[in-house]
Amino acid sequence: MAVLTAANRIADQREAVFSAVPHAVPIGLAFQQMYLWAALTPLVFWLAGRFSIEQSSTWIKVMLLIAIGVAIAFSVDLINSTLVKTFDARPPASILGPARRMSGPNSPGVFSVLRGPMILNHFILYWGVLAGGFARDYFLRFRARERETAQLQAETAQLQTQLAEARLMALNAQLNPHFLFNTLNAVSSLVERDPRGVRRMIARLSELLRYTLEGGTEHEVALTQEISFLERYLEIMQIRFEGKLEVELQIADDARDALVPSLILQPLVENAVKHGVDKIESTGRIRIRARREATRLVMTVSDNGPGPAKISKLDEVGVGLANIRQRLEQLYGSEQTLTLAEAPEGGTVAQIVIPFRTRAELRTTLVASEGSR
Repeated sequence: MAVLTAANRIADQREAVFSAVPHAVPIGLAFQQMYLWAALTPLVFWLAGRFSIEQSSTWIKVMLLIAIGVAIAFSVDLINSTLVKTFDARPPASILGPARRMSGPNSPGVFSVLRGPMILNHFILYWGVLAGGFARDYFLRFRARERETAQLQAETAQLQTQLAEARLMALNAQLNPHFLFNTLNAVSSLVERDPRGVRRMIARLSELLRYTLEGGTEHEVALTQEISFLERYLEIMQIRFEGKLEVELQIADDARDALVPSLILQPLVENAVKHGVDKIESTGRIRIRARREATRLVMTVSDNGPGPAKISKLDEVGVGLANIRQRLEQLYGSEQTLTLAEAPEGGTVAQIVIPFRTRAELRTTLVASEGSR
């Protein structure tokens, strides 16, 4: 704006014949005027933030801003007029004639500056700077709201994560005593009949308890680790049934590294024993399978018991299956299924379908997400 003002003054040839000062003077005065407005800009911005018109008493604030603007415009014009009088080198008034003598810069009276159009110019400049202040104030408020919203969303996500963790820990805490109680019942059933087998069962039970205590903070483990735990539990059951329990494991090689919820298969096997094998006189058979189907992991536990017709509702077969259902919903949402159906060869088959993922894939996804940030 200083450059434009200086160029306009230099280009104005109406009084060039009377000018006795170099061109540097109007250029300096133009820059002085605009630097004066630059110095006033923080004050005007403060006014924009202090008297925000989006709040109450809008008309009172507008009238107050108009009054302040008139005072600032008058003060700026008075300063500029004084400097113009100081550097003005026009010819004597006798050369300019009577009309010029009455309206020249040397005319008496402080309010003579009101006769020119410069106060209006400064008043318009004031409103332009004030509008910029309003825009800046609104922008800063918008950014502050954005930061507050982002912070609230982050806190909400953190609280939801903590709530999910608390729910999973509560479900794990519910499952462990249930598992221990049922296993101790199996051990107690052989105390008098097979003391030697009881000692083996207690040894395996101690290994199971050590596993649950050491891995209690992990909600997901590799399928290989889950199968290793399950084999110890099945050994206890085989001792209990004294050779009348056959176990078949069919775990696909490409599914062994898949992540599964901790202790997810043991309740299924426990129910296969309790509601299947324990209900028949002949040798019981439990088959455990796991395979990968594209982006899903399918795990099944089947038995040769009387079948699901003996079970009225899935949620009524004990704490174990109800616990599984809640844990699957908590971990995978709608991307999981748990079904209980009649096996083609007779008996009951329980099937779990969850998303297929490995620890390496999760680590790669986490690194990629952190890199994108």
